[in-house]
Amino acid sequence: MQVQAITRNIGMSAQKMREMVRQIQGLPAAQAEAVLAVVPRKSARAVAKTLHSAIANAEDLKLHKEEYKNLNTGKLWIKSAVAGTATTLKRFTPKARGSAGPILKRTCHIKIVLSDE
Repeated sequence: MQVQAITRNIGMSAQKMREMVRQIQGLPAAQAEAVLAVVPRKSARAVAKTLHSAIANAEDLKLHKEEYKNLNTGKLWIKSAVAGTATTLKRFTPKARGSAGPILKRTCHIKIVLSDE
């Protein structure tokens, strides 16, 4: 059985987020939590929050949905973890001789899929 969690519009570029997401791909959920707890980066905190949400979703589905009754929440592992680009806010800053320079404020989405198989 598969369970997922998605966090949308995080104020960080997807390129920075992918560094953390690649480190936890394929790990057991408990081990991934331990890895993310010791990394001192903003992206690690966002990925950890999404992972906690996915684990909580699994436990909630096990309690409330019939088709998830045999879900083993103790043996969850990360089947896929993806950081994709989201909308980019376009801002401008004044430059020399009356021109303007672009500032791109990038955002991203994180999607984590857990499985017990």
